[in-house]
Amino acid sequence: MMTSNNVPIVAIATAPGRGGIGVVRVSAPDLSVFIRQFFNRELQVRHAHYLPFPDSGGQAIDEGIALFFKAPHSYTGEDVLELQGHGGPAVLKRIMQRCLEVGRDIGINLRHAEPGEFTQRAFLNNRLDLAQAEAVADLIDASSEAAARSAMASLSGSFSNLVNALADRVVHLRMLVEATLDFPEEEIEFLEKYQAREELQSIQDDLQHLIRQAKQGMILREGMHVVLAGQPNVGKSSLLNALAGDEVAIVTPIAGTTRDKVSQQIHIQGVPIHIVDTAGLRETEDTVESIGIARTWAEIEKANVIVHLQDARSPNDELDIEITRRLPARTPVLKVFNKMDLLDEAALKRMQEQVEQTSEENGHEALAILVSAKQETGLDTLRHKLLEIAGWNPSAESPWLARERHLHALNSANEHLQMAQEHASHDDRVLDLFAEELRLAHDELCKITGQFSSDDLLGEIFSSFCIGK
Repeated sequence: MMTSNNVPIVAIATAPGRGGIGVVRVSAPDLSVFIRQFFNRELQVRHAHYLPFPDSGGQAIDEGIALFFKAPHSYTGEDVLELQGHGGPAVLKRIMQRCLEVGRDIGINLRHAEPGEFTQRAFLNNRLDLAQAEAVADLIDASSEAAARSAMASLSGSFSNLVNALADRVVHLRMLVEATLDFPEEEIEFLEKYQAREELQSIQDDLQHLIRQAKQGMILREGMHVVLAGQPNVGKSSLLNALAGDEVAIVTPIAGTTRDKVSQQIHIQGVPIHIVDTAGLRETEDTVESIGIARTWAEIEKANVIVHLQDARSPNDELDIEITRRLPARTPVLKVFNKMDLLDEAALKRMQEQVEQTSEENGHEALAILVSAKQETGLDTLRHKLLEIAGWNPSAESPWLARERHLHALNSANEHLQMAQEHASHDDRVLDLFAEELRLAHDELCKITGQFSSDDLLGEIFSSFCIGK
């Protein structure tokens, strides 16, 4: 979505439905004539005016607060008018229609805003960079306090400042290299004279730290898709309820109770975890249950982590072995042996030894845990293991959210810096290739803040925003 930045736009900026307050927002290069036509008076800039919002006949549609922000000191960088009235859908719709009428009356092509178009204009008018603009949507979508704090940090520019600082250092080093290219006789001395290798290594070290932070920020934003899989009646629904702290799934002793997936989002240390309870895996002639089992395998294919739940009284039986064989090799599997409360002391000891042995043999990607969903025993260990598999480090600094495209750009920049390091270390140093890799690394960093971004990328980003923002 790339639209003309000069066409006036209007939208309801509050969520659909009834509410105590509703906001209609108008943005245009110049709203002075529009305001005089709408209110038959001028509005003082950045002053809260309490007054009626009249229709074409002068009758009040509503009464509320009108705020006028003069360009460039507004959210979009254009003139912005905000009409804050009562949040009834019918009232807001009438105010919207009146705004469109006024636009036609004065001959401006006022139209409904596209999703994210106000924030898009803020970006195009240099009020926000692209990473900050994305943080607006992340702040709206934040599902935990930690995510909201980090989104606000991104919006304030903490992530962008770090990226820009690295980009500036790359540019400075590149400038020295390209200046040296004009004097071929000094090429050999360049790396030593300006300590280019040391500066490049320092930039790489700081970039690696930024990548580690970005990975934490992406986990905090994206969360993790966890699928509970296993035979019928091993306690998948009970485990989901225990983790969610609510009766979100039906639990009965009847095998095959869960016929379709049940999804629930929980938070562990602020990280969103999307847990999916699925139909029990077994051979069946029941048509409906067969459809549920097929959907289970489809969910397993999409999972970030698979929790293979088993009955601790009969672990690793023939069907569990077959399930394990069919699980995708690329996805981390966490074996969870449930119903430990039903084991006698000797069986519990044997099971604990088996769990320890399984973890030692398989390491990080196939850990094993012993739990009781009914008594909520071992759930803290389960939560810890899920975060561990996700790569979440509670002690690591993650002050801002990150997206997959940010991490991709950072990794690409790092690859180019590594290539530059190789050119700098080679016996027959080729400084023009060294400079080219620095240029490519700089371009990747600038993609994060939007200095070099295609129209297709911008359209994809802003089209995911809500209308009115």
